[in-house]
Amino acid sequence: MDAARNKAPRPAVQGGATAYRQPMTNWRTRIEPFTRPLFFAWSRISRGMTLGVRGAAVDCEGRVLLVKHTYLHGWWLPGGGVERGQTCEDALVREMHEEAGVIIQGRPTLVSVHANERFFRGDHVLVYRIDRFTLTDRTSHGEIAGIGWFDPAALPEDTHRATRDRLAEIFGGAPPATSW
Repeated sequence: MDAARNKAPRPAVQGGATAYRQPMTNWRTRIEPFTRPLFFAWSRISRGMTLGVRGAAVDCEGRVLLVKHTYLHGWWLPGGGVERGQTCEDALVREMHEEAGVIIQGRPTLVSVHANERFFRGDHVLVYRIDRFTLTDRTSHGEIAGIGWFDPAALPEDTHRATRDRLAEIFGGAPPATSW
């Protein structure tokens, strides 16, 4: 345990699955409505379009990995932005390791592509399925409040709508939507 962080992850049971949570940093959740417009303004000035990736890591029991961010409400598929000079798969590999400690083995399967116009004009999100991976320590500290493996048919109540929609497309046979 690092003395600077002062608290170690603690196991918790959520929806029948084990989740590992870092203490929630509420200050990030509180300032997010004020910092997000600044981030969006900078993104719009520096790029004409933004691109993000999300990964649905599925374990041998059919459970999917979800994360809880310190600055967003609810459970989400892990992922993030594609940086200049990165391929989408490179970004996915980086984000899965940073946020969840997932080391992808082989190539992930591209499941769907979504326009995220409702959230940010010009944004697009690619969703991948990951069936082969190993687990290690995550490298991002302070961004992720919780990590858990969940049965796609029994998600936590506060799972974000977009995450529920993507999982219904992957596991429930729903046709992929074009919008996030």
